[in-house]
Amino acid sequence: MKFDTQCVQGAYKPGNGDARVLPLYQSTTFAYDTPEQLADIFDLKDPGYMYTRLGNPTVNCFEEKLAMLEGGVAALCTSSGQAASLLCVTNVCNAGDNVVAMSKIYGGTFNLLNVTLRRLGIETRFVDPEASEREIEALIDDRTKLIFGETLANPAMTVLDFDKLAAIAHKHGILFAVDNTLATPYLVKPLQRGADLVLHSTTKYIDGHASCVGGAFVCGDKFDFTCNPRYPMFNEPDESYHGMRYQRDCGAAAFVVKARAQLLRDMGTTMSPFNAYLTNIGCETLHLRMQRHCDNAMRVAQMLQSHPAVEWVRYAGLESDENHANAVKYFRAGCFGGMVTFGVRGGRAAAAEFMKKLELIKIVTHIADARSCILHPASTTHRQLSDEQLVACGIRDNLVRLSVGIEDVQDILDDLQRALD
Repeated sequence: MKFDTQCVQGAYKPGNGDARVLPLYQSTTFAYDTPEQLADIFDLKDPGYMYTRLGNPTVNCFEEKLAMLEGGVAALCTSSGQAASLLCVTNVCNAGDNVVAMSKIYGGTFNLLNVTLRRLGIETRFVDPEASEREIEALIDDRTKLIFGETLANPAMTVLDFDKLAAIAHKHGILFAVDNTLATPYLVKPLQRGADLVLHSTTKYIDGHASCVGGAFVCGDKFDFTCNPRYPMFNEPDESYHGMRYQRDCGAAAFVVKARAQLLRDMGTTMSPFNAYLTNIGCETLHLRMQRHCDNAMRVAQMLQSHPAVEWVRYAGLESDENHANAVKYFRAGCFGGMVTFGVRGGRAAAAEFMKKLELIKIVTHIADARSCILHPASTTHRQLSDEQLVACGIRDNLVRLSVGIEDVQDILDDLQRALD
């Protein structure tokens, strides 16, 4: 199936007389005739279900669709995008290990890596994504377990250089993880660009309607943990799960199976069946919505660039943007995403006054749904960062983050024009 068809019909295949739409299995548990059947499910010999915290038919079908869309072998859904990031790190890191992360990432992820995980003994070494290979490699040692970045940095809008980071990661035998939330597999499939893991806040474009919080990650089939001294947990028997050796017993799906068997089991960061059901419905129009988001955002970026009240604009679709070359190199032709950031002349106070004048576009702590929305990151999503950290993340005090929706573009332009005037 082509991508558009995968969005609509991927994963779920109704049998004769079955429901045409993926059913909602709103049940915590599942019944069996014999204890042996249930034992085989616990041992992963049977692909059935035992308890919704670990697996559910609705959730698992949506996981299969996400894996299909990203070109991966397996996926795991979580209760939020933050939970997906947490599980990806803790699935490979113990106290004393470290992660090399790009400094220009979402503020919540920055805080997770810089504060919460540091308290657990997991260090994160931040680096500018535009740093040289030598500068990035200087941060790597024997305890480095992950290199992490965002396809489109939120809200700096930096486009990740996949070739550079993939080369570094694989030279050292390190997993390369990419948060693909703002690009979605419609713009780029990181697994085809050298990444080993892809993360999503499905709350954003995947759902697309601001109705469900959720997250997910997908693993590819290229990374082999066998004999890799950085990751003994995939080759040694897991005594907490019947002595399973994840690489040997699960092959390319080892990362996802281990995360499900250990972390979803113990941390309980489970996506609810109802959220999976609704998010799957939203995903059915992903291909249509993303094209409209991209088209509208380009028109908005062009208008903002020419307005005297706007100091600067960051949008990779503009030929003058420093990320344009990478976006053309990696993204679907002519598509650059639905996010635009820009600076209002006059600093933070002027940015706040502009936002108050908007009518159609609402101020919300959200991005990437059908409705246009706006936010001032320095005073909201990234307010926990110091001035120095804000600079490292590419956030100026007059930066406004605009998530361009799928409304009629002229209505969006008129609202912005009125407020800026």
